[in-house]
Amino acid sequence: MLAIFFSVLVWSGIAPKDRFTWWLEAMPAFIAFPLLLLTARRFPLTRLSYCLICLHALILFVGAHYTYAEVPAFDWLRDKYALGRNDYDKLGHFVQGFVPALIGRELLLRTSPLKPGKWLFVIIVLGCLGISAAYELVEWLVAVNTGTSADAFLGTQGDVWDTQKDMATAFIGAVAGLLTLSWAQNRELGMPRA
Repeated sequence: MLAIFFSVLVWSGIAPKDRFTWWLEAMPAFIAFPLLLLTARRFPLTRLSYCLICLHALILFVGAHYTYAEVPAFDWLRDKYALGRNDYDKLGHFVQGFVPALIGRELLLRTSPLKPGKWLFVIIVLGCLGISAAYELVEWLVAVNTGTSADAFLGTQGDVWDTQKDMATAFIGAVAGLLTLSWAQNRELGMPRA
C-alpha cells in the first residue's frame, strides 16, 4: 500500500495543472499520513481502514494533479453521457463521507462505550456531515483569501448549489459506507455478527 501511495503521490506532484490547487487538494493526505505513522504501533487500525484511507488518498492525488474539474476520464464520461460537468468532484465528496464514516465507526467502537446500532449510525453520519461542512468552509475561506486562484480548488463549475450538493454527496457516501462495510469491519474487529 505504501508503494502505491508514494507512487501516485510522486506522479501527482509532477507538473500538476495548478501547483497551488495541488497543495490544497493533497493536504488532507499530508496531514493524515504522519498521524497514521505515529499511531501505527500503539493503535493500529484494521486492514480495511488502511485500505480505505489509501484509496481516499489516491483519489485526492488524482484530483490534485488535474484539478477535480478536469480529470480526463471524467471529462470523457461528461462528454459521452452529456452530464454537463466533470463529476470527479462528486466522487471525491462521496469518498469524503464513505471513508470517514468507517474510520469514525472503528474509532468509536474501539474507544467508547458505543455499540453497533442506530445511535452509532446516526452519530457517525452526523459527524461526516460536520466534516463535509468544515471542508466547504475551508474552501470558502481559501476563496475569500486568495480570490480567483482558488477557482480550481472550489470546483463549482458554475453550479450555485455545488456546496450543498457536495455535502449531500458526502452524506450519501457515509450512509453507503456504513450499510455496505460495517459487517466486514465487525469481522476485522472480532465483533460478533449482528
